[in-house]
Amino acid sequence: MALALASDLGPHRVWGVVAGAGYAVAAVLACGARSRPAARVVAVAGAVVVPLVCLVTAGLGQLEVAVVERSGQLLLTTGSPYVTAPTAVADFNPYLPGMALFGVLPGDARWWLGGAFVAALAAAGLHRAWLLACPLVALPLTVGGIDLPVVGLMCLGVALAGQGRPGRAGLVLGAAAALKWTAWPALPVALALIAVRRGGRPALRYAAVALSTATAAVLPFALANPSGFYRSVIAFPLGLTDTTSPAASPLPGHLLATYLPGGRVIALALLAVSALLIAVSLVVRPPGTARVAAARLALGLGLAMALMPATRFGYLVYSLVLGAPAYRMSLRGSTTVTPLAPSREKALV
Repeated sequence: MALALASDLGPHRVWGVVAGAGYAVAAVLACGARSRPAARVVAVAGAVVVPLVCLVTAGLGQLEVAVVERSGQLLLTTGSPYVTAPTAVADFNPYLPGMALFGVLPGDARWWLGGAFVAALAAAGLHRAWLLACPLVALPLTVGGIDLPVVGLMCLGVALAGQGRPGRAGLVLGAAAALKWTAWPALPVALALIAVRRGGRPALRYAAVALSTATAAVLPFALANPSGFYRSVIAFPLGLTDTTSPAASPLPGHLLATYLPGGRVIALALLAVSALLIAVSLVVRPPGTARVAAARLALGLGLAMALMPATRFGYLVYSLVLGAPAYRMSLRGSTTVTPLAPSREKALV
């Protein structure tokens, strides 16, 4: 309800009013032990289902929904999801080519984005009502949802890596890496996990599948329209275009870049240092379980989202969702294991 009063964005205000009522009813129901299952259903319905139906029916949503839908139409008509010479904010498509597939599918892209997220969580064993009803997840599910299929596939990929399925993990994380740059940190984390649990050959197999999947989905479109790809996917997020990104939540990186002389360089330097420290930790103390890998990834992305010069609070959904398998779930194969000797690798491939 506070969001409805504070936000100047129409979709956010609608969500705040409807979700506030849903949370209030769910809180009343949760007071009785027998009513708690009903409270979870009401929370999900009030925070996700009802506001999503209302917003889709009214044609309201964040700009990113229109960007994805237009990129899908561009892909069908021109063969590239990118405008060659973008000028206005709406002309830029900062997502990787795989995201355009959600714009190709019929209907509002939010149905497909949310469906992919829920399906990935269910496959990873994270079918928890509290996670869907959490405001940090429920809000983007209804107003935008671009980051949700990305983080959902990241959770599933880490879970598969922890279960010792390098081929499937590589396919899933390669698909996530074809959607948005934010998925790429999951690739080395899962590689370290598989190397510890299964050894060198499965790790190489995973790397080959993940990189080939991402490359096959991204490279053809980068070569087909190199100018549009560079301007939208690389220059725009880094602030190298005349048009600035609207992602400007008052997190440390943005505050440094805005108010401190040379702050952008400082923020980028801190971002590089944090990435280096996470990379060193993967070598010095690689994760041995899916839980530890998810926690490491959540920490790394949390630092990255906080230190990026162009960032927003919504990006923290990565750390929240990845924290679910780290602290709430007992993923299959998550018990601590001793690294395998090379002679035992073939039996487990």
